[in-house]
Amino acid sequence: MPSDSRATSTASYLADPAEVHRVLLLYSGGLDTSVMLKWIQDEYEAEVVALTVNLGQPGEDYSVIEGKARLLGAIDCRVVDAREEFAHEYVLPAIKANAIYGLGYPLFTALGRPLIAKLAVEHARQTGCDTIAHGCTGKGNDQVRIEATIATLAPELKVIAPVREWGMGREEEIAYAREHGIPVKGGTEVAPYSIDDNLWGRSSEGRWIEDLDHAPEADVFQLVTRPEEAPDEGEVIAIEFDRGVPVALNGERLALVPLLELAADIGARHGVGIVDHIEDRIVGLKVRDIYEIPAAAIVLLAHQEL
Repeated sequence: MPSDSRATSTASYLADPAEVHRVLLLYSGGLDTSVMLKWIQDEYEAEVVALTVNLGQPGEDYSVIEGKARLLGAIDCRVVDAREEFAHEYVLPAIKANAIYGLGYPLFTALGRPLIAKLAVEHARQTGCDTIAHGCTGKGNDQVRIEATIATLAPELKVIAPVREWGMGREEEIAYAREHGIPVKGGTEVAPYSIDDNLWGRSSEGRWIEDLDHAPEADVFQLVTRPEEAPDEGEVIAIEFDRGVPVALNGERLALVPLLELAADIGARHGVGIVDHIEDRIVGLKVRDIYEIPAAAIVLLAHQEL
C-alpha cells in the first residue's frame, strides 16, 4: 500500500510515521492482528513487540499464538494472564453494580479494554516501545476505550490503528495473508465473524449480523448451545454471595474465576445467555451484535434478585 494512503493524524496521540521505531502490538493471533504484525514491519519499517492478554477467552492455545507472532517477525512476544485482575477489579464491581447496558449487554468488552490498554502501556515501557498498535476499527467504541486510556496513562506514547489506515476489507486481508505467507486460523475457511470474548461473554459481528431482517444462523454460536439443541431436562443451580461477591456455586466454595467459568459452562450447556442486541455507538452508529453471555446471565440475575 502506498505510504501516502495513510490516514491523516487528527489527535495529538496518533503517531507520526517518521517517529515510529518500535511498536507494542496488541496481538490476538487472529486475522486482523496477524496481518497487522507483518504490515507494521513493512509500512513503518519498525520493530514489533507482540502482547497477548488472557482475559479468559475460551479455547485459546497461547503457546501457538506466541509461536505465530515470532514466526511473523515479532522481536518479542509476551502473554499475560490477567484473568484474576479482570475478574476482581473489573467484573466484580460490575456485578455489585448490576451493570448491564440496554437491558442485555453486560459490558464484557467495555470492561476488558481499559485493562488491556493499561497492560499495553506497562509492557510498552518495559520493552522500549514508542508506539502502541491496536486492531480496532473506526466504527466502534473500542478505539475510544483503548486510545483514551493510553493517552491518559502514557502521554509520551503514540498510537497507530492499522485497520483505520489500510483500507482493506476482510477479503483483502485474507489475500494479503496468503501473499505474505501468514497462517490464518481455520486455514482457507476463515471465520466470517469478528469475535471478541473473555470470561464474562462473547460478541460476534459481521456478515449477515448487520442485516436486521436476518435471523441468527447456527454457526455464530460457538459458546452457548442453541436452545433447540439444549438438554430437555432443566438444572437448578444456587449461587451464594458474601457482601455482593459470588463465593459458592451449588454449595461448593470457589474462587471468583473458577466460579465464573463453571457458571458459564452450565449456562452454555443449557442454552442460557443468547442476546440479539442493537448497540448505540459513541461514533454515532447503531450496530447489531450477537452476544453469548452464559456466566453473566446467571450471576447478574442472581445478584439482582438480592
